[in-house]
Amino acid sequence: MLRNLRQSVDYIHAVTDIQPQIALVLGSGLGAVVRDIKNPVKISYYNIPHFPMATIEGHAGELVLGTLCGKRVVAMSGRFHYYEGHSLANITYPVRVMKFLGAHILIVTNAAGAINRSFKVGDFMLVTDHINNFKQDPLRGEHSDELGPRFVDMSYPYDPNLLALAERVAKRERIRFQKGVYLASTGPSYETPAEIRGYAILGADAAGMSTIPEVIVARQMRMRVLGISCMTNMAAGVLDKPLSHAEVIETTRRVKGDFGRLIKAIVKEIRI
Repeated sequence: MLRNLRQSVDYIHAVTDIQPQIALVLGSGLGAVVRDIKNPVKISYYNIPHFPMATIEGHAGELVLGTLCGKRVVAMSGRFHYYEGHSLANITYPVRVMKFLGAHILIVTNAAGAINRSFKVGDFMLVTDHINNFKQDPLRGEHSDELGPRFVDMSYPYDPNLLALAERVAKRERIRFQKGVYLASTGPSYETPAEIRGYAILGADAAGMSTIPEVIVARQMRMRVLGISCMTNMAAGVLDKPLSHAEVIETTRRVKGDFGRLIKAIVKEIRI
């Protein structure tokens, strides 16, 4: 992996000399904020050695480097999912690349189904903690100290200071938000109503199919993490209606203005 990482980073350095401070992982339908990056350098995943390919609607499949609200950023427009057939090592590989490029803060976003009945479709949830229902860990396997410690403390996976900053910004911008626990399963099937009832008992407020592997790896590499979920639908059984990916994309299209405003305001306020 270290050899592959160096080859990926060398390729990117050959394209641009931008050294990002903040990394952005943008979930389904949430990639519009990339358009606000100034002087962008766009690199197709296809061209980066050892990068997997994004195949899901709403995921552009580009690494974008540039400046956003005065900060140097690298944005992963489109992520990889376990249900596409990728290993957890592949899913989290770009996080390692972005850290090797220089980013020490990760803002990770996703589309999720609301389990908490007080939430509404279109709400943003600031992630306070998570439940890993993948039933496996991306750190399993061979280890190198160059990637971080073997045993990673997950007491505070989401940085308390970044969380407080995001809350202040959302209130100031009058953007409706919640705070809660995110649970991720492998997908691609949506959860059953019985599973959602069980997840609620465990303490989950929202359910999705991503994010947690990336966060675990980011914490191993000592990155500060902020997680934001967009409630694109109510989870199975909360309402008497079927679920669809089309609803996910439609909701993210509806809220993309508020989402972009929130992300940009947070990036502007972050002290590097």
